[in-house]
Amino acid sequence: MASSLKPKKIYDVFLSFRGVELRHNFVGHLYQALIQSGIHTFRDSKELKKGDQISPMLMEAIEESHIAVIIFSEDYASSNWCLEEVVKIMECKEQRNLTVLPVFYKVEPREVRKGRMSYQKALNKHKSKFGEDSEKVKRWKKALFNAGSLSGWPLNDEDESKHIQEIVKWISNHLDRMPLHVAKHPVGIESRVVMLKSMLNLESNDDVVMVGLWGQGGIGKTTLAKALYNSSFTQFEGSCFLANVRETSKGCKDLVTLQEILLKDTLLLQQRLEVSTVDKGINIIQRRLGRKKVLLILHDVDDLHQLNALVGEGKWFGNGSRIIITTRDRHLLTCQGIYQDHVYEVEALDDSQACKLLSKHASQVHQIRIDLVNGALNYAKGLPLALEVLGSLLCGETEDVWESTLMKFSRSPNKSINNVLKISYEGLDENEKEIFLHISCFFRGWKREYTKKVLESCDLETTAGFEILVKRSLIRIELDILEMHDLIQLMGKDIVNQECRDDPGRRSRLWLYDDVDEVLSNDKEDCAVKAIVLTLPEWTEMCIHPDAFTKMRRLRLLILPNLQDSFQGPLCLPKGLRWFEWPGCARQITEYSSGSMKLVGIDMSKASITVVPKQFKDFQQLKFINFSYCKSLIRIPDLSWTPHLEALVLSDCKNMVEAHESIAFLEKLQVLTLDGCSRLRVFLNVLKTKRLRHLLLTNCKNLKRFPDIPHKLESLTLISLRGTAIKELPAAVENLVSLEKLSLSVCRNLVSLPSSIYKLHNIEELELKGCRSFIGFPKYDDSADPSMKIGLSSLKYLDLGGSSLTELEFLKNHSCCPKLGNLRLMGTKITSIPTSILGRKHLHIHVAPHVHFGGWKMLDPYASNGRDYLKLALQMPPLQGYHATHLGAELPEWVLPIEKGFASFRASKDLCHKFLGFILCVVHSTDEHDHGSQSYYMEIEVNGQMLHKRKWTPVANYNLFVSFTPFEQLQGAINFGQIYESCTV
Repeated sequence: MASSLKPKKIYDVFLSFRGVELRHNFVGHLYQALIQSGIHTFRDSKELKKGDQISPMLMEAIEESHIAVIIFSEDYASSNWCLEEVVKIMECKEQRNLTVLPVFYKVEPREVRKGRMSYQKALNKHKSKFGEDSEKVKRWKKALFNAGSLSGWPLNDEDESKHIQEIVKWISNHLDRMPLHVAKHPVGIESRVVMLKSMLNLESNDDVVMVGLWGQGGIGKTTLAKALYNSSFTQFEGSCFLANVRETSKGCKDLVTLQEILLKDTLLLQQRLEVSTVDKGINIIQRRLGRKKVLLILHDVDDLHQLNALVGEGKWFGNGSRIIITTRDRHLLTCQGIYQDHVYEVEALDDSQACKLLSKHASQVHQIRIDLVNGALNYAKGLPLALEVLGSLLCGETEDVWESTLMKFSRSPNKSINNVLKISYEGLDENEKEIFLHISCFFRGWKREYTKKVLESCDLETTAGFEILVKRSLIRIELDILEMHDLIQLMGKDIVNQECRDDPGRRSRLWLYDDVDEVLSNDKEDCAVKAIVLTLPEWTEMCIHPDAFTKMRRLRLLILPNLQDSFQGPLCLPKGLRWFEWPGCARQITEYSSGSMKLVGIDMSKASITVVPKQFKDFQQLKFINFSYCKSLIRIPDLSWTPHLEALVLSDCKNMVEAHESIAFLEKLQVLTLDGCSRLRVFLNVLKTKRLRHLLLTNCKNLKRFPDIPHKLESLTLISLRGTAIKELPAAVENLVSLEKLSLSVCRNLVSLPSSIYKLHNIEELELKGCRSFIGFPKYDDSADPSMKIGLSSLKYLDLGGSSLTELEFLKNHSCCPKLGNLRLMGTKITSIPTSILGRKHLHIHVAPHVHFGGWKMLDPYASNGRDYLKLALQMPPLQGYHATHLGAELPEWVLPIEKGFASFRASKDLCHKFLGFILCVVHSTDEHDHGSQSYYMEIEVNGQMLHKRKWTPVANYNLFVSFTPFEQLQGAINFGQIYESCTV
């Protein structure tokens, strides 16, 4: 049980192999790929192993690993050490849940399993040395049989790099199902987990069992649920710890998000399944998980609608599934049909456990007088969160500080945990207090970077501030999201409410509708409000007084999404305001308090703006502007007066026709977004903003010219000109020295690219899909210019689909695009691909079926039994399979009828031995108006093991998908040596 709380696993992967040559080739490459993917891997550094006994270091490394990868090579069994490693690995598989992945490197699994060929010779030598009936040799032979019977990777003469990528991907997916971090100091958890597991009856697979964890906030429900998850999740086919259900599910759309997370985590998907509505999500959950044994933990549930959308009555899942719900509302569990015998009440820690937890966080408690320690325990009352906060506050302090702190406690007797938590707040400096109150009242659950921008506009130092708050256990930062416990958040809000309980206008922060309405509907004198953030789930009306903001001299922060003001007059903002967000605002911002504005950020997206402040001359501190979806906005004004501007976002301003030339001279501008400004005609003449990182002009359909680039731009990494009307790029495109991605897709007027395009040595992705006028790349001559010795040296992805390209002359020279790995040519006029191009390592080409591959022409795949098609596929260049989308045709006769989305057949043992490969054919009815509105996922499984999964988006005239899987890939799933009757595909 201790291992579930504090996993002692040091390594993600242990590599077991034999041979110096293997070390420097396949194993070396696999090791580097694992390390580059952030996977901590153990590989023995000793070239030679002497003696019969495996070293203690290797024994420990195996025990301390999550996954063991055994590379069975021809001479693996000749090593006593390797055989001892296999024995230890299989022992840890049974006793420590070690995952074992065999790789059969140029040997057949049956050679390992049955002790044939080189393995037979090695075992015979060992028998000669140790005796025919040696127990040691018997152990080795048994371990080889068990390991060789596991599903793994056969690797003969195929592309090793592809197999390495697949192995790393498999390991990464498996490691995603890692134990959760339970707590820094888990105390009093183990015995509770034992009781819960008894309640769950994990040994039974007869039914689905639901259990509730009930208790007050801060009592340790989350910690206990994580520990229970860690001790049990490996016993299930899929698992998901769905955190913060209450906070995430405040709207119907947010329930959809939770459904998507549940499906992604349980099915170990790379990306979320798209769910459009809650009802459809329910159907998908039932269909995809209805036969799976899963472990689901729904954390912090407070509404029956959440359970109805995520688990129903529990019958959606396969037998043996277990569902655990943590909540503060016991009645909710009763309504769900979870009664007393399946409800576990989480209680406070007893005195001994509380003392231990306090000691862990405070440290050196044994040096503190016993009466002081007892005083701290008395105020915590066994609540784990309170013990953690108090311990962190008193850590390393002297008895005088302990005594002084406890004296503070005596002024506010233990009437509520809130008073205990407040002690941590009172020890903060003013900067950290302000940040803490802002997060408590407004920004819990918001992204750190966004909150950082907002708070720094209010002259708060957030980098150091966040760090201090984390160390004081007041906030957490999880996946770049600001988080805190409910009790700590309530404590922060209570501090603000106590500023004046009767008059919200005398408080520093407002976040409730009624309080905001009371303040803004009146012309209040001497208003103390510093910040208003009113986050409403839907559009709500409020009558705001015309002069509501005029006398708010202290107002620094105003965020009002989904608020509709019934008054249509001009909006007058106080000059001290630093951050202003009012998406959908119906007012014009034509009036301001006199004098220079201190505004740093303004967001009036979807607002009824017809004009913007003239010249912006009173807004010299502005860094962020967002006027997206302002349909009445016609032109961008002169921004010369905003020298500090960093981001200008004007997406989908449908009537925008002109962008002022002053933008080109904004030295600090980093992001310029004009996506969807379909009438934009006048853009910059030159592009010289040296700090610009992203330039987004997608679907600016009337934009015909790209600016000149007179100087090198060393920050610009992304340009999107997708769907524009540009005809060419300037020759000075070579000055985009840091560009990593350039999207020119659906630029229907683009004919060619300048030869200087080859000088872009950092670009990795180039998209020209749908450029129907594009006829070809310029001639590549690596001798013409030293800077073009290697052309497009970093390019990995090139999409030319749907263009008028007829040849690939520029790729014949391997000095051009040497790293190209993905070339998409669907819908082009290319009829053949030269052999010299096919010889490129790692290159994957997507083409139409009529294309010649270095002399091989793809035959019509619609033969009655597919035999000719299969024979041709086997004669293709050494690709790892083949798939193509075929021009409209009838469904081939050799495709079996499909029932309920599944097609399958059973093959006899004799037929399995005659397999040449496997063909999957899918047909979809489309018309000329269908432009890829639907996508399909096709999975190929053999004996229940998925070989691969492919996504296909049919479009007009390309409505038949044919995929060929070679026999070599089938071998990884079919254990031909153990087939007695049949296999199912």
